[in-house]
Amino acid sequence: MSSAHPQRFTDALLAAQRPLIMEVKLRDPHGTDLLGPRTVTDLVTRYEQAGAPCLSVVTGRWFGGTPRLLREVTAATRLPVLQKDFLTRPAQLEASAALGASAVLLTAALLPALSLRRLVAAALTLGLTPFVEITDARELDLLDDPADCVIAVNNKDIRTRERDPGDLTRSLRLLPALLAAAVRAPVSASAITDPADAARLLDAGYAGLLVGTTLMRTGDLTGWLAGLDTARAGAAA
Repeated sequence: MSSAHPQRFTDALLAAQRPLIMEVKLRDPHGTDLLGPRTVTDLVTRYEQAGAPCLSVVTGRWFGGTPRLLREVTAATRLPVLQKDFLTRPAQLEASAALGASAVLLTAALLPALSLRRLVAAALTLGLTPFVEITDARELDLLDDPADCVIAVNNKDIRTRERDPGDLTRSLRLLPALLAAAVRAPVSASAITDPADAARLLDAGYAGLLVGTTLMRTGDLTGWLAGLDTARAGAAA
């Protein structure tokens, strides 16, 4: 079951020295297999050893996921886990909690304002962190209190099933609005492939990044993370 503490996911992210939400995703947006010969447990262990503070698991069918994948991930780790899917009903949130999720994706662009607010409230009641995905600053106005949520800027376009290359400048453009809204944990999500870009987003003021396909595809996770650390240290020097 999910923790009764709805900020568990947020707190873990904010306390991390390297605040990367590392993602388990079976297929990329084009249908290409990402897991290969590895098991889900192999991948979770790899992320844990790399110091991930939180995990994300994509259960949406576009990416080959199922709710069973969430259960596999939460059974393999004690880290807080985000379920990424198009969740639109309170019953789906109850199922997420029962499968061990700590956070749930709510996509502002797909939900009427009243539904979004009700789902945020339902998630908090269930002890789940609402992980609200936006692509426009106006979507922040749909929330009663953005500080209750992780707010993630999606750098890709869900209308194309995220098959576009993405636009990291969207995150940079929207960051001032997130900070003005007193969002505790602004996150930049998707299309982050280069360690230098990841460092730039963190140094700009993002509290965390969600990186999926890149980390699943790299044959040298340690090297990628070291590149991020080096880029951040260089920016701080």
